Amino acid sequence: MSGLAEAVVDLGAIADNVRTVAAVTDTALMAVVKADGFGHGAVPVARAALRAGATWLGVTSAAEALALRGAGITAPTLSWLHRPNDDFDKLINAGVDVGVSTTTHLHAVADAALRLGVPATVQLKADTGLTRNGAGRDEWPDLVTWARKYEVEGGVRVRGVWSHLADADVPGTPGLARQVRTFSEALRLARGAGLDPDLVHLANSAAALSAPRTRFDLCRIGLALYGVDPFGALGPGAFGLRAALTLRTTVVNVKRVAAGTGVSYGPEYVTAAPTTLALLPLGYADGLPRATEGRAQVWLGGRRCPVVGRIAMDQCVVDAGDLPVAIGDPVVVFGPGDDDTTPPTVAEWARWAGTNPHEILTGIGARVGRDHLQERADVA
Repeated sequence: MSGLAEAVVDLGAIADNVRTVAAVTDTALMAVVKADGFGHGAVPVARAALRAGATWLGVTSAAEALALRGAGITAPTLSWLHRPNDDFDKLINAGVDVGVSTTTHLHAVADAALRLGVPATVQLKADTGLTRNGAGRDEWPDLVTWARKYEVEGGVRVRGVWSHLADADVPGTPGLARQVRTFSEALRLARGAGLDPDLVHLANSAAALSAPRTRFDLCRIGLALYGVDPFGALGPGAFGLRAALTLRTTVVNVKRVAAGTGVSYGPEYVTAAPTTLALLPLGYADGLPRATEGRAQVWLGGRRCPVVGRIAMDQCVVDAGDLPVAIGDPVVVFGPGDDDTTPPTVAEWARWAGTNPHEILTGIGARVGRDHLQERADVA
């Protein structure tokens, strides 16, 4: 560990998770590596996922897509969130599919293609109930009509039609059936306008694992790729996913204190009995939410110990009780786990913070180093 803390990323787990989802879905898979691969490192995660059988990569922005290309990754890639005045020339030249949700964006992409003399490959997104990006019922007919016009003229190729689900992680939700119907109608209108997309996709991680009717030609896996159960299981859950990231550090100071000792700012925590306090060099700037105060735990000395007092920007304090703790002792903040006899999981940290695992993973700060463990086959 070269810095004060590190996130250890098991690329073998990434590969195993691709294979686990593939065994359930029997469709093509898009590995979603936006937000620097959910904090795991977009480039190494992308390579591991592709080696394991994923055939597509998904990102949010042009910058993310071009970073993959700059690293020599040539796999089909979809980038789906842009301003109309973004530099689409670079995406077109890099062979990146552009997600299009409005006619304004479509006109801008087509203009760039005309200027370059190179057709742009686009994937049209329908809003099927998330009410976020994507063209709604009123806008969709106009979008597919314009897309077909540009396709006939040779400036645009419509490779895909897609959407994103609002509540696939809620078992039994009636909203899922409504979204599938809305999506099917959008697809019918697109084909009625003369479009013949090669790729139709709707399913996210939760739907890929549990809702066959959403799978179509491809499933986009984000959270499942990183080994987190999209249905909220605190451990591995029912699908056999493997957590890919372990956040760890070491103790940097130890104090034996008396009962009645205040800890950290306020103090909002006062020791009830004589105890040993261990200082960790991780705080909210490194991704430990202040909202977890009074609930969070870490793995120290072979057991779970509570984080006590306010979490500061750079550090937090752990009550180790009567454990024989020393400076330099290893600490696991979260990682693979099954129950309270193992280190906490990222899902538990999310529960303690009142958020989702995505926010915890992507919130790990830049000063936390990433150590990528290669897949077993690579090492062999």
